[in-house]
Amino acid sequence: MREYLLTLCITAAVTYLLTGPVRKFAIVAGAMPEIRARDVHREPTPRLGGIAMFFGLCAGLLVADHLTNLSEVFEKSNEPRALLSGAALIWLIGVLDDKFEIDALIKLGGQMIAAGVMVVQGLTILWIPLPGVGTVALTQWQGTLLTVALVVITINAVNFVDGLDGLAAGMVCIAAAAFFMYAYRIWYSYGIEAAAPASLFAAILMGMCLGFLPHNMHPARIFMGDSGSMLIGLVLAAGAISVTGQVDPDLMNLFTGSERNAVHQMVPVYIPLVMPLTIIAIPAADLILAIVRRTWRGQSPFAADRGHLHHRLLEIGHSHSRAVLIMYFFSALIAFGALGYSVNAASMWIVLGVVALSAIGLVLLLLPRFTPRAPRWAERFVPPRYRRRRRTAAGVATQEAATGAPAADEDAEERIPVAAGVSGVNGATAVGSRSRTR
Repeated sequence: MREYLLTLCITAAVTYLLTGPVRKFAIVAGAMPEIRARDVHREPTPRLGGIAMFFGLCAGLLVADHLTNLSEVFEKSNEPRALLSGAALIWLIGVLDDKFEIDALIKLGGQMIAAGVMVVQGLTILWIPLPGVGTVALTQWQGTLLTVALVVITINAVNFVDGLDGLAAGMVCIAAAAFFMYAYRIWYSYGIEAAAPASLFAAILMGMCLGFLPHNMHPARIFMGDSGSMLIGLVLAAGAISVTGQVDPDLMNLFTGSERNAVHQMVPVYIPLVMPLTIIAIPAADLILAIVRRTWRGQSPFAADRGHLHHRLLEIGHSHSRAVLIMYFFSALIAFGALGYSVNAASMWIVLGVVALSAIGLVLLLLPRFTPRAPRWAERFVPPRYRRRRRTAAGVATQEAATGAPAADEDAEERIPVAAGVSGVNGATAVGSRSRTR
C-alpha cells in the first residue's frame, strides 16, 4: 500500500507542478477558444491541461517501475506498456483537438485506434462471467470488439460530463478511488497478482486528477480539454479491462459447489468490472440522454448543446459549486454503493444506507425549488435570504406613485424562476439567456 501511495503522490505532484507552465504555454499557443453559447464560464480560459496530466501518468509509471513490489507488474505483464501506448495516441489526438478543433468522427476513429493498440499489446478482455452460465471465454474478435466498445463508451462518457469547473476530474477521481479499493482487495486479500496492474492504473489515475483539481476548481484557471478528458477516460477503462480480462473467478474460491453456482453468486462483484458503467453511471447516463435528445431533434449525436445534466442543475437554480458537489455526491453514492455491495451482497444495511443517502441527495437536488422563510423571532439569526421582507405603507404608496401601477408582491416576484443563462444568477454564468418551456 505504501508504494501505491508513493506512486499516487508523485503523479499528483508532477501534474500539479506542470499545470502552471502548461497554462502559460496554452495562452501563448492560442489554445483559448472563444466562449460558446453552451459554455458556463465568463472569460476565455486556456485548455491543454491534459499535457500536464499525461506527464503525470508517465511519471507515475516510471516511479512504479523502480519500486520493489510494483516493478513485478512490469516484469510479468505488458499491460502498463499497452496503457502508455494507447494513452500517448489518445493524448496526441486530444491536443490537436484542443488547438485546431478536429472533426468528431476523426476523434472517434482515433479512440478506436487507441483501443486497438492496447488490444494488440495484450490489454484485452479474455473472458466474462455471466449469471447462470459461467465463465464464457471470448474469441479474439469478440474480445477485441468488446474492448474497443468499452474504451470508446468510457472515453466519451467522461468527455461529455466535462462541462463545469472540476466536474470531470472530481468524478473520475471518485470512481478511481472506488475501483482501486476493489482491485486492491482482489490482489491483496486473495493473492491474485493479475489484479495488480488495475490497482496501479487506479492509483495513478487518482494522482492525475488530484494534481489537476486545484487548478481546475471554480473559477478554473485552466481546462483539461479533450487531451485530458479522453486520457483519464481511457485510463479508467484500461483498469476495468485489465481486471475483467485477466482475473479468473475460480481463483477466488469464495463459494463451494459448481462453477455455475459460484459465478452466479459472484455477479454483484463482477458486473461493475464487465461493464464499468456502474462506477461512471452518471456520465454514462448523460451520454445516453444526449444521444437520444440530439437524434430526436434530427441533429448529429456529436452536436454540442446545453442539455447536459450539469446544465440542468444550473437551470434549476443551483450555483456552479453546488452543482459540482451534487454530481460528486451521486457519483460517490453509486461507486461506493456498488463497492459495498460487491463486498457483502447479503447485507441489508448497505441497501438501506444507499436508499437513505439517495433520499438526502434528492432533497439537495430539489432544494432551489423551495424558498423557506424563518419565523419572525428567528430572522436575526439566519442569512438575509431566509428573512421575510417587510413593506411599509409609505413604501408601497411611493412605488405606486412613481410607476402608476400597484406595487407587486415581492415574495411572489421572488418565486419567479430565472433562466440559467442570465449571468450572475445563482452562480450560473452562461453567456446569453436561454428560453425555458413551461
